Amino acid sequence: MSCGAAFLGFTSASRAQELEPRALTNVPIGTNFLLLGYGYSEGNTLLDPAIPVEGLQSRLHSAVAAYVRAIDFFGMSSKVDLIVPGAIGDWNGALDGQDTSRHITGMGDPRVRLSFNFVGAPAVRSNGFTDYHQSTIVGVSLQVVVPLGQYDPNRLINLGSNRWSVRSQLGVSHSTGPWIIEAYGSVWLFATNQNFLGGLSAKQRPLLASKLHVIRTLSRGLWIGAGVGYAIGGRTEIEGVPRDTRISTFRFAATGAIPIALNHTVRITFASGARVERGADFDAIVLSYQYRWGGS
Repeated sequence: MSCGAAFLGFTSASRAQELEPRALTNVPIGTNFLLLGYGYSEGNTLLDPAIPVEGLQSRLHSAVAAYVRAIDFFGMSSKVDLIVPGAIGDWNGALDGQDTSRHITGMGDPRVRLSFNFVGAPAVRSNGFTDYHQSTIVGVSLQVVVPLGQYDPNRLINLGSNRWSVRSQLGVSHSTGPWIIEAYGSVWLFATNQNFLGGLSAKQRPLLASKLHVIRTLSRGLWIGAGVGYAIGGRTEIEGVPRDTRISTFRFAATGAIPIALNHTVRITFASGARVERGADFDAIVLSYQYRWGGS
């Protein structure tokens, strides 16, 4: 679980490619994590793939708070988490030749998730965890985005999406010596926004994504990782009329985790997005702090 991933997934167009390393890592049952993060990004950051903004440029300061707890889910190592994002941003762009620039401060859509590992990561409490060693882990997750973020139906650019969305994901993580290799595939499903830009109906087709991570553990609690992701799909319809908004983007990220004290860790993430057809095209840096307690 990573605040960097939470920030990078703040916008609807970016969520499909959250580059979250070590998401499948097994931890003792009862372990809790509190995460706080700050990120800054510049570029073409689309808040919603349905928005046909031309030449969008943004500067976004984002803050994220998250809570994660490891649980026993029918004998499987599992986690539940809650993510609440907020942002201050400036957007400049045009719709049909008219200026749609906006400055926004507010909360984005919170997200809740259940994930569990059904191969290679049994639910283990602290008194038996020293005997556990990772080999190959296979896990799934289901995340729900709740439409509670700031949303003005009369404005084109918003922090919230005014619609429910759900992501299902399958992942595999293999450890060999100090190296961990992870691969993920996911699909996003979107409900209809019935109040888009003054009462229009906006629908979006499923969005598919794949991700690959390579992680190197250096010492206890210290690791570095690199990831790449690709997303495609998500074409939208406004009032039943298809738009040329199919997303096709790559995402790249590098992350380092540094323990600063017992149960305290700082992470830094550098990320960049590059679009092939439509989607976010930006550079970002994220700093996050993690506090861990319980479970041992």
